[in-house]
Amino acid sequence: MAQWARRPDADDHPQEQGASLPGPPWPDPDDGGAGPEGDPAGAGAGRRRGRGRRRDAGTTGGSSFPLRAGREEPPQDPAERARAICLRLLTGTARTRSQLAEALRKREIPDEVADEVLTRFEEVGLIDDEKFADAWVESRHHGRGLARRALARELRTKGVDAAVVDEAVSKLDPEQEERTARELVDRKLRSTRGLDRDKRLRRLAGMLARKGYGEGLALRVVRQALEEEGEDMEEHMWGE
Repeated sequence: MAQWARRPDADDHPQEQGASLPGPPWPDPDDGGAGPEGDPAGAGAGRRRGRGRRRDAGTTGGSSFPLRAGREEPPQDPAERARAICLRLLTGTARTRSQLAEALRKREIPDEVADEVLTRFEEVGLIDDEKFADAWVESRHHGRGLARRALARELRTKGVDAAVVDEAVSKLDPEQEERTARELVDRKLRSTRGLDRDKRLRRLAGMLARKGYGEGLALRVVRQALEEEGEDMEEHMWGE
């Protein structure tokens, strides 16, 4: 410890001290000064500060390690954020105003900002609940065979106004709805062969009910299909 205690006077005998001591374990006041507990501005500190500069370069825009392309900070303005969220959600699929409003609420966009942005999107035609409802009815009826009741239920869960829902489902022709019901029964009919007639009737009518067809229509269509196949339905009425 006696040798280390003389280290601050090393400038008096540089050759001697340099030969015997590898370097001080504390800040050297003659090497440029140090903070209260930090390393001085000597070689060790230079290495540490150098590492700090290299580490900071990747996050503060330093020339050695620039930020990666595409890693831009999201816009901080709430309206800009709201527009960006809506445009991303509308890419490739239509959404109702209610669906977009819910998405903005989840991302903590203020209600007044969200309302302003959504209204502007409606004005330019990016949001149109009436067109959405019409397209939904057309697609889900022909793709899944859903009847007006099921279609109306789905549109309501998406936040479409009741008047808009009623208008959209009313465009589905009742005759078309019945034709679709018969097509569904014909596709399912073969898989019920081997069952007794009552079970076939219940199974096929239940399938139509789950797709939104009323009981009267479902029973009429199923009975007709079974009769055409050769089943005697006079003694096997629904519920008997």
